[in-house]
Amino acid sequence: MASIRREIEIEASPEEVWSALRDWDALHERLVPGFVVDTRREGDDLRIVTFGSGAVLRERIIAVDDEARRIAWTVVDGPYAHHSASAQVFDEGDGRSRFVWIADLLPDSLTGSTGEAMAEGTGIVKKTLESR
Repeated sequence: MASIRREIEIEASPEEVWSALRDWDALHERLVPGFVVDTRREGDDLRIVTFGSGAVLRERIIAVDDEARRIAWTVVDGPYAHHSASAQVFDEGDGRSRFVWIADLLPDSLTGSTGEAMAEGTGIVKKTLESR
């Protein structure tokens, strides 16, 4: 099983970053516009995510932890035999945050493309939140 970790420092308060991350059905508006072009809620714990690439994934939210500023989810269909991920926001002081995104996935053959997408996504998170 592959494990991918992407980390980026953001010139925005942890409260601002967490607010955007926690708003899990507005991913395409508040966190990664363009990278994600639509997010629709399906029931209480599912979201349908449409990426700018045209890929559509159905994700189940596993946990939202306000105290730890962490959200965890799993992809329930799509190209993965297994995919679980989390994103967390850490306070770096002086109004800065560290955004950490981790994904564990199978098959290993999707590691390269998933890692590239996560790198692109974290860059967009930084750009989006620092422009506010």
